[in-house]
Amino acid sequence: MSFLHQALVFLAATVVAVPLFKKLGLGSVLGYLAAGAAIGPYGAGLISDVENILHIAELGVVLLLFVIGLELQPSRLWNLRRSVFGMGGAQVVVTGLLLAVVGKVLGLSWGAAIIAGFGLSLSSTAFALQLLAEKNQLTTEHGQLAFGILLFQDLAVIPLLAALPLLGVVETPSTEPGWLMAAKAVGVVVLVVLAGRYLLRPVFRAVAGVHSQELFTATALLVVVGTASLVSAVGLSMALGAFLAGVLLSESEYRHELEADIEPFKGLLLGLFFIAVGMSVNLALLAREPLRVLALVLGLTALKALVLYGLGRVGLQKPGSAVSLAVVISQGGEFAFVLFSLAVSFHVMDRAQADLLVLVVGLSMVVTPFLSAAHERWVAPRFLKKGPQREYNVAPEEDHPVIIAGMGRVGQVVARLLRARRIGFTAIDASAEHIDFIQRFGNQVFYGDASRLDLLRAARAEKAKVFVLAIDDMAASLRTAQMVKEHFPHLTIYARARNREHAYRLLDLGVTHLVRETFDASLVMAGDVLQEMGLTFAEARRSVERFREHDESLMLESAKVFKDEKKMMEVIVRARRELELLFEKDEADQKSV
Repeated sequence: MSFLHQALVFLAATVVAVPLFKKLGLGSVLGYLAAGAAIGPYGAGLISDVENILHIAELGVVLLLFVIGLELQPSRLWNLRRSVFGMGGAQVVVTGLLLAVVGKVLGLSWGAAIIAGFGLSLSSTAFALQLLAEKNQLTTEHGQLAFGILLFQDLAVIPLLAALPLLGVVETPSTEPGWLMAAKAVGVVVLVVLAGRYLLRPVFRAVAGVHSQELFTATALLVVVGTASLVSAVGLSMALGAFLAGVLLSESEYRHELEADIEPFKGLLLGLFFIAVGMSVNLALLAREPLRVLALVLGLTALKALVLYGLGRVGLQKPGSAVSLAVVISQGGEFAFVLFSLAVSFHVMDRAQADLLVLVVGLSMVVTPFLSAAHERWVAPRFLKKGPQREYNVAPEEDHPVIIAGMGRVGQVVARLLRARRIGFTAIDASAEHIDFIQRFGNQVFYGDASRLDLLRAARAEKAKVFVLAIDDMAASLRTAQMVKEHFPHLTIYARARNREHAYRLLDLGVTHLVRETFDASLVMAGDVLQEMGLTFAEARRSVERFREHDESLMLESAKVFKDEKKMMEVIVRARRELELLFEKDEADQKSV
């Protein structure tokens, strides 16, 4: 089958399977796996070259680890240290060791048992967080603890991937001594850290100055693939290199733009990886040994649930919350597919063992929605008390309540006041030169085009409350307003209008909170001029307020007809006469007093 025909098969299977599984509440990962199983050698047999596809799709895993690194700022990890490193570390270590011992008892080698045990100790981050979000439980105590544990599990993947070459059998033994290989590995890691700290920001600043979106995306991919290849050349995991690059850029102003640019490639290649894993799922094994497979699925779920329940009792002090924690993350995770597939490549375990474990993880994920439904119906009512739950101390997705798009004169003033009142905000600006200037004064601004939907999502717009639209360019401002109104209707938009036409177009889009950037300053100057011409302060102030009220009313009326020049002129002429009559009446009233 040609490459074009293979791509057609992959896309068709994805378009059919993934929406169906998401609609059933089983998640996109299982949809990809099902699609792969259907078209693979154990299904319809449409595609059989699984190994080569896996090698290409491994780039999706590399990009996934880069994005995880981008999201794990050191400051955020420190704030979540108890739930992440305390409870999360305990869950991975205890569950991993118990499962490794079970694996050894069942006949695995120590290397295979360790990878199997710790791989099965990981849960599905995407699956669990989606389940918590659907049930509005992300802000509950067990939801907060679940997030911390899942975050540590994401971190734990890195040493597990790095351990694969050490646990595996190298087909072509190296003639170099072990100390030299270790020195090279350490040297490359140090080189990556130094380059990331002192070289990457200037590179991205220079690229951003060219104002080419395609070049910025290509540079991002070059950094990820180049770092992964460099680390891989000394025997370490490519994913480790990508993760390091992500962490080093997590505090930079380009983080949101990088995440938005990488996301489409990551999604497609990771989807291809899961399809390839699904193609390698041995469905005949389930039909041949259903009792063995079922016993392993139930055993995995039960053991993880018991460990999680114990940790929940220690960390939450409430039996009901501990049960909820155990139910929501007792399944296997998508990173297990990554580990077990790569473990075969590194000869840590054989294909039959990996097939069995992949099947067990997939079925454990299928069981979770049914287990959760049973818990909600029969178990939760006995434990959980009604009433408000404790909110997050630190939001899981850096969900600042305010997003400021455009850090020019207006945006900077808003940001300064918010900072003074200790109100968190995410600031975005599309000018690299502008960002350099602002950062000289200790302010953090992220680089990116705020009119892009993927960047708004990366900036957590769905978690914010207020959107400050302070972009200089009118066309970009209108594009951004339309995007926010369409995809994030819950956000209250406070917009800066450069002129009256800009204000009309914003009103036409449904933006009602407008500030015309020169209007207030002009009114202040007009009031001063009136006083210089002999009016008292009170008279000048009254005149200014009358004018303000009349002009705002006029703007709302004329905005309805601003596209019709004839009607627009009629409104303006009538309004001008009304304003003159209004001031004449005021003057007559003052004389009669």
